[in-house]
Order: sequence, then C-alpha cells, then structure tokens
Amino acid sequence: MNTSSNTYTIAYSAILVVIVAFLLAFVSRSLKDRQDANVALDQKKQILYSLNLRNLSDDEAERKFEEVVKGKVKADDFRQGKGESAMMKADPMDGVDGVYICEVDGKKKTVVPMKGMGLWGGISGFVSVDDDNITVYGAYFNHESETAGLGAEIKDSEEWQKRFQGKKLFKEGVDGVALSVVKTATDKTTEVDAVTGATLTSNGVSDMLHESIAKYFSK
Repeated sequence: MNTSSNTYTIAYSAILVVIVAFLLAFVSRSLKDRQDANVALDQKKQILYSLNLRNLSDDEAERKFEEVVKGKVKADDFRQGKGESAMMKADPMDGVDGVYICEVDGKKKTVVPMKGMGLWGGISGFVSVDDDNITVYGAYFNHESETAGLGAEIKDSEEWQKRFQGKKLFKEGVDGVALSVVKTATDKTTEVDAVTGATLTSNGVSDMLHESIAKYFSK
C-alpha cells in the first residue's frame, strides 16, 4: 500500500478514530457506576451540610445519611399534607421532585432541594426547616461556575451559609416567601446580607429561595 497516498491517510485516520472512540466508550462505561456513586454521595453530603452535619468522611457521611434521613416525600404529596404517610426511599438520584424528611437529635427537620441561576451558570442547594415549617435550621448552597472570591462564596463560605440559621420563611403582611438575600438586611428575621461584590449571584439565591420554598410551603 502506498503510505503516501490520500487513501491511506484517510483510512488510517478513520481506523484510529474508531479505536479511540471505542476505548473512550469502554472507559466511560467501566467508570459509570463509580461516577454515579460519587455524585450520589456528594448529594447526600450536601443534604447533611444543610442539617449542620459537616466535616464527615465518605464512610461517615453514608452512615449519617442512613441514620438521619428517614425518607422522601413527593412535592404534590407534601403540599397536600400527606407527609410521612407518603414517604418513599430517600434516594437523591431518583429524579423525584420532593423534600427529605429527617430527624436530628430526636427532632424532625424537612430538607428542601433548590435550583436556580447565578451570574455565570446554575446554582443549587438545600434548606432545612424546623418542625414548625417556618424556621430555617440550616442551609447549603452550591454553584456550577461562579467567580472565585465573589459569587463562589455562596458555596465556599460556611460562615455566610450559617447566617440563614434561625431565619423565618414567612412574615406577617408579606405575600409569599419572605426569606430573602438583600444588599443590606434590615429585617433580621427574614433577610440575609448579600455576598459582597456578588449582587447578581445573591439575587439568584434569593429568587431560588422564593421559587423552591413556595413549591412546598405556604403561610
């Protein structure tokens, strides 16, 4: 075969592409179960973070999740007040839109999943609520691609996340969810100061709180 011909070059390139594609597909398939397990573990840790359970190893997180997260309730069932009577397995990867029913130190907590948009991409998180269905017990936020030191602080700053503890979801005289992130908090019961220099990301967190909480709770 003439190795200098165009036919040889095209055939060689095509064979090489097929071999590389096969190898990539094989590796991806081989690692899929491990990747899925890692994603599930990350989601479990985020739920635990919102319950103020942090600094756990992977094994500790798995055990703690099984201990404190009792189950999951679909959005429609939770809004209809079915609660624990409609509880299903607490699987963060099942794609079901619902809240997590938990128990921490003998007290019931409800964890609400959230999704929204920041400045550069998606943001997400979890907020845990006390059994009174109005008081925030804890919060954790995540992001896809926010600016380091600014918008990324919603994930990186545990101190900022702690500011949500004890805040109220609702307020007399305010329609809908009152819990908000604002430039300068004037109502210490429902407002949290925005991340300095990250106004748009902070606005995204506030919108996410309003929309996500309203799917499950109302005054």
